[in-house]
Amino acid sequence: QEQPVESGGGLVQAGGSLRLSCTGSGRTFSMCGMGWFRQAPGKEREFVGASGWSGTRAYDIDYADSVKGRFTISRDDDMMSLQMNDLKHEDTAVYFCAARGTYCNMRSIYDNTRYLSKTADDYAYWGQGTQVTVSL
Repeated sequence: QEQPVESGGGLVQAGGSLRLSCTGSGRTFSMCGMGWFRQAPGKEREFVGASGWSGTRAYDIDYADSVKGRFTISRDDDMMSLQMNDLKHEDTAVYFCAARGTYCNMRSIYDNTRYLSKTADDYAYWGQGTQVTVSL
């Protein structure tokens, strides 16, 4: 079963940096909308950032206001990374990578699974999650 796989979590001091990666097998998630979400203990899952097909060779990218200017998404077909700089204690959470569909490069340009979404319910495939802990 197709599932994104996250890597790169860990423990870092406030102000530090971490880089998360998310991959699929082969080109499973090529040109699909992919997103990063996080969930802290006792809180609901929240949007962090996402990328999706723009209609050109580049991908559209969007971020939650809480991470703009600190987090950067890079995307290359079915690999997506999340560079996290100037980490804060409140960034502590389990980070999940998700994909809206599979083999989107073979779908119609009118298929919504090609495009980014900020809504968790729009994502059908989820990774297991990777823990990010930011100490004070």
